[in-house]
Amino acid sequence: MSVSVTTFELENAGAGASPFRLEDTISNPDINTVVLLLQRDYHCRKCRQQVQDVATRYDEFEAENALVVSVLPEPVEQARNWQESYDLPFPLLADPAKQLGDDLDQPSRFGVLGNLHDMIGRMPEALVVDVRENDPSISYVHRGTSPADRPSIDELLAEVRQVA
Repeated sequence: MSVSVTTFELENAGAGASPFRLEDTISNPDINTVVLLLQRDYHCRKCRQQVQDVATRYDEFEAENALVVSVLPEPVEQARNWQESYDLPFPLLADPAKQLGDDLDQPSRFGVLGNLHDMIGRMPEALVVDVRENDPSISYVHRGTSPADRPSIDELLAEVRQVA
């Protein structure tokens, strides 16, 4: 699979520059892939656990020239609260308008009701984006069907290694 992804710019409460711009990774020779983790919402326990699990093994992503970027569909203040709690070594972006998730077809359940309230509707999504060329392309997508349906760290690393 090689689907083009549009560049985006979002406020970053985590490690790195703010705002975060996807196009900045294209010109960085130390980054081959970006692992995008689209979270459900600020209160989601599985989302919180996922970013902590990634942080624990972040050196493995760095060894593969991968940058992990977690996107929280909340205001930047909520993202800052996560960063203060977990001290994540990667970007933690705030997307209060939920535009990136919408652009990347982040799954939702329960129809209109689910679209109104992220806690019950929005599902997790993980993507691996190949940024080695001027036109970033998605090489892997996992669209969760439940709050716990997300790839393991080992699965994400395996997908990152396939891009190289």
